[in-house]
Amino acid sequence: MNQHPHAPKGGYRAKQALGQHFISDEKLLDELVRLSNVGEEDSVFEIGPGLGGLTAALAKTARQVIALEVDQDLLPILRVTLHGCEHVQVVQGDVMTTDLHALLSPLGPFHVVANLPYYLTTPILNRLFHLSLPVQSINVMVQKEAADRLVAQPDMPSYGPLAVLAQYKAEPRVVMDIPRSAFSPPPKAESVFVCMPMRSKPPIEVADEARLFRLVSAAFAMRRKTLLNNLMPAFGLSREQAEAVLEAAGLDTRVRGEALDLPAFARLAEALSRSTAIAP
Repeated sequence: MNQHPHAPKGGYRAKQALGQHFISDEKLLDELVRLSNVGEEDSVFEIGPGLGGLTAALAKTARQVIALEVDQDLLPILRVTLHGCEHVQVVQGDVMTTDLHALLSPLGPFHVVANLPYYLTTPILNRLFHLSLPVQSINVMVQKEAADRLVAQPDMPSYGPLAVLAQYKAEPRVVMDIPRSAFSPPPKAESVFVCMPMRSKPPIEVADEARLFRLVSAAFAMRRKTLLNNLMPAFGLSREQAEAVLEAAGLDTRVRGEALDLPAFARLAEALSRSTAIAP
């Protein structure tokens, strides 16, 4: 393993259980910050700073950075790497359990920039997309497979709840392929950097977002089943009631969830809201 230039003597061994893969190439890290559209007036939330390479790159540009690191063994290394960066705050904690509202509210509007632990990509992104905070963009290093799930369109194998949520909240796009050799240790899977500017308003109008996402979850619950057969148990409908809801939304009763785009999900959510048969 290559020694990080700022690591204490003796180095640090990446922990496989935490999905740690570090990048130390300063030119690459500067480019990731540039692609994230982080400017000198911006605040940034970084998840998993690791050895601090990306944090240091962000510190050169951003007005303020809060970096959340789960591994307390990395805190001494980060103190060395970020020495003198008074506008960077490193906090020890788990992104899935930390009170993010309390931590991030003082930032005002902020960007998320992170090299995510790949095994937690979907849970972390789900949490970020549902934050009731002024997130300006989410810019993350992920496995190519996860990126496919973010940008997938209807009827693609990777299309599912994450694609619907990401495209409802943001405009995801893959902006750079990252070679395995850029990481230490190199990951087994291909990696890409995904930038997701958050939408000022969703591309569709829905009266009840919670119902929409409950519907999306139900639509993909059993991918081999028709949407009709997934709706019945999820919303407590009889076959006749579910057929009536689908028809009210202008959908074929044989359609599968993976064929629906955002406008179709919006129509179906509206049809469900009008149905008096829906279980609470």
